[in-house]
Amino acid sequence: MDIKNAQLAVDDWIKNHGVRYFNELTNMAQLTEEVGEVARIIARRYGEQSEKDSDKDKDLGEELADVMFVVLCLANQTGVNLQEAFDKKLDLKTKRDHDRHHNNEKLK
Repeated sequence: MDIKNAQLAVDDWIKNHGVRYFNELTNMAQLTEEVGEVARIIARRYGEQSEKDSDKDKDLGEELADVMFVVLCLANQTGVNLQEAFDKKLDLKTKRDHDRHHNNEKLK
């Protein structure tokens, strides 16, 4: 599924199951909460913090999908074509960063 269709799928889900979008500020708070859950898993599973037994069953993929869902909600409700924005950003990063990263001694 491409980003455009993901936005459409989220919009369809909201209309059929979610009643309406939460307002933008609520969704921004929700996004922050979801990113925090991703950070908790990464810090404990891949970082130096110890992982609690209660965290061991947490699914990183599911938490990343939660982040994506809220991002898609925010894009929909603010009129952002995320497919177009992402394609533009990837093109910009490709042109701007190719040599920069290849010449970075820290990455060798």
